[in-house]
Parts: sequence; C-alpha cells; structure tokens
Amino acid sequence: MLALSRKKNEAIVINNNVEITVLEIKGDQVKLGISAPKEVPVYRKEVYVQIQEANKEAMNVVSTEALNKLF
Repeated sequence: MLALSRKKNEAIVINNNVEITVLEIKGDQVKLGISAPKEVPVYRKEVYVQIQEANKEAMNVVSTEALNKLF
C-alpha cells in the first residue's frame, strides 16, 4: 500500500485518468472528490463488497438451476 499525505485541495492521479482530490477535512473525516471516466466504476468499499457477495450468490443459484435443467 502506498501511503500519501495530502492537504485540502491537493490531489493524486492514478493511471493518467483518475484524479482524487481532498475536498474537505473535518476532525477525523475526510471528503474526497473522484474524477474518473464513466467506464471506470467507483464504489465505497462496503458497497463493492456487497456487490461481490451478491454476484457470487447469483452465480451459485444460476449454475445450480442451469445444471438441473441440463440433466
């Protein structure tokens, strides 16, 4: 993991097309702005984990049903 220090209004750039800017700092909370192309999905980690879990469950359900139909 790369750890960087940034101040308000400072940014980092990832892969030439994603920019993350520190918008606001209040106590222990930091507000970030993310500029990325539309085809680059950006999620909060807890939402991303939920999506991954739902996808795994859906694959298991679909795979089981599809196999049962074949046999």
